[in-house]
Amino acid sequence: MLRRFTTFTAVLALGASSCLQAQDLPPAQLDALARDVSRVEAVRAVKDLERSYAQYAQYGLWQEMAPLFADHARIVWGDTTIAGPKAIAAWLKGRVGGREGLSAGALHTEIIDSELVNLSVDGKSARMRLEAMSFSGDGKGGTAIDGGTYENEYVLEDGHWKFATMRYFPQLAGDYARGWANAGGSDLTRPAYHFTVDETGVPIPAPQGPAPASGTTLAAVEERVDRLNQEDAVRNLQNAYGYYVDRRMWDDVVDLFADDCAVEIAGVGTFRGKAGVRQAMERMGPQGLTHGQLNDHPLFSVMVEVLPGHREALSRGIQLGMTGEADKGTAAWEFATFRNRFVKDQGLWKIKELRLYPQLQADYANGWGGGGTARPAEGMLPAFIDPNPVTGQEIALAGTRPVGTDRLTAPPPGAGPDARPGTEMARLLDATRRLKRSAAYDGVENVSHAYGYYLTDAFWDELGSIFAKGGNKHSPFAGFYLGQDRIRAAATAMYGKPGPTRPSIPYHWRPQPVILVSHDGRSATLRTRLFQPGTAKPKADGGPLGGSLSAGMYANDQAVLENGIWRLWSLTIDEPYWSTAGWRAGWSGAKDVAPGKAAGKSPLVDRLPPDIPMEALGRRAEHFRGGTGVTYQWPQILPMWFAYKNLVSGRVPENYWPDSTPSLVLPQSRLIANGYEMPPTGPSDDGLPIELTPPGSDKMEGN
Repeated sequence: MLRRFTTFTAVLALGASSCLQAQDLPPAQLDALARDVSRVEAVRAVKDLERSYAQYAQYGLWQEMAPLFADHARIVWGDTTIAGPKAIAAWLKGRVGGREGLSAGALHTEIIDSELVNLSVDGKSARMRLEAMSFSGDGKGGTAIDGGTYENEYVLEDGHWKFATMRYFPQLAGDYARGWANAGGSDLTRPAYHFTVDETGVPIPAPQGPAPASGTTLAAVEERVDRLNQEDAVRNLQNAYGYYVDRRMWDDVVDLFADDCAVEIAGVGTFRGKAGVRQAMERMGPQGLTHGQLNDHPLFSVMVEVLPGHREALSRGIQLGMTGEADKGTAAWEFATFRNRFVKDQGLWKIKELRLYPQLQADYANGWGGGGTARPAEGMLPAFIDPNPVTGQEIALAGTRPVGTDRLTAPPPGAGPDARPGTEMARLLDATRRLKRSAAYDGVENVSHAYGYYLTDAFWDELGSIFAKGGNKHSPFAGFYLGQDRIRAAATAMYGKPGPTRPSIPYHWRPQPVILVSHDGRSATLRTRLFQPGTAKPKADGGPLGGSLSAGMYANDQAVLENGIWRLWSLTIDEPYWSTAGWRAGWSGAKDVAPGKAAGKSPLVDRLPPDIPMEALGRRAEHFRGGTGVTYQWPQILPMWFAYKNLVSGRVPENYWPDSTPSLVLPQSRLIANGYEMPPTGPSDDGLPIELTPPGSDKMEGN
């Protein structure tokens, strides 16, 4: 039985309803809300435009990519400018392999993320900064790896969002044999930002003037708001699934599925029911990771479509697999597409059908240049969840077989969204609140990526400024610093002031967010991963270029709406879970260090002692460098922490810390001690928790 904590809210609603029953709904208020909904939808449309671009590129669909550009668009790629529809189409064709669709054995996967978007005041244009990395191969031995930063501009043209300017700053380049190094071989500059510090937390500025007549109805606006809310819930579920896969937490994976469910893996088969889900997952190995095992599958360019009736939804995206066993010296890549179906069952979204289409699998030692070791989905085109956003045409590719549209399970009962009770004014106020929750999702994602950009670029003043006045930040291997000034001082003491250029860059991508927003839309918790490519100048001896990859986790981040601007409230980085031992050796080339020889606490502890040292965190810091207990270093397996219970079953994770990391040591740092609601920490609906676990399960284990 699901029980939602709504008593207090229900009392408020009854009181509001009794006061408003006699009031009519002013048209101007409905028009204003309709405009606000359109502005949130615009931000989502711009993000999906980028995601469509990446998904089309993965299959060499340049003829689908070209219409995404406005009539007078241009591409500025480093020092090269391409302008006009014909020139852009020709350039895109060359970029993805010189033909429509990939040639036999070829690969072209562009992972594009770190979306920091700002809508214009008039809502007719937008700008967005992104990080990108591309993995290419011709199937004949040729390979390329490149990466950099986008600063793109978008325009609403003929009712469709399109690229106005795609501006790309190359920062790393190489090939599979040698790895990569700084593009051009020189020190790297910092691409200029399109945003100010405060604008990072305001993706949607306040509109100007009265809203135009919308000609809509309250019910239609409520339906659009509900669609946004449900999209957020499904995206969280999709991303949460990915984190469980990384750690082979099969009990939790199975919990996310509906009873009538199926998993289909191209080239393998179909697995039905929860027992089948377990069987499909265990193809990757038994429950849990042991020494030297890596099973990371980060998700990129994830699109979500809530279907009419809001009882079903689809997701589609790119999955990058990095797997192996250091103890055996094995490692592999996998480039895949997923296309999943979700169902809303008893008030909770669940996975109904999971479909995986591995495009290319490759042994790490040999790479993907020759076509890899397997191409299970060769000749298949996993169906896209939407038509081309500009042409409105369904996506097809001659010579391929479209897959993924047929149902593997029975459809749910046909029904629309639940009707909203109360007077029209009460309903409008509630729709306004619920819209703020979806706007919060975008605001939190924005400031999250701002942190990654400022950290990558070593802009310490700006980094401190995106924290709330009462915020706190974890400095790796040292501890927590409280308040903006201490955060800035710690970063400066550790790394010094930034110079105009850099010989090397450790990037700080923060993809795959699980953002749980409070009922009032003023606070949120955030889980996101650290995906960290690294680049440096090439070596003078002309040897391997290098290039590096490593990973961490931001398990306990929080954000708040402070004076109308989204800012970070608390941030913790758990790292490194794994890292490459040089490009050629890869992640499975790592070796154990002798007992007691693992790296110790950060030198920052002596330079500027933290307000809360890691040793004070007890079990929460156990095995992490600078923390408590014996230090673990890859290929040892660090503990993985979660701030939420299973979003479907309420299963409590082994390592559970539902509030900010310093909250147990410093109770006055908690959200609820500072006038903010604590967002849900498990199954929820509309920002309100659904009780599925015994009372007391939310308690954090002390020292």
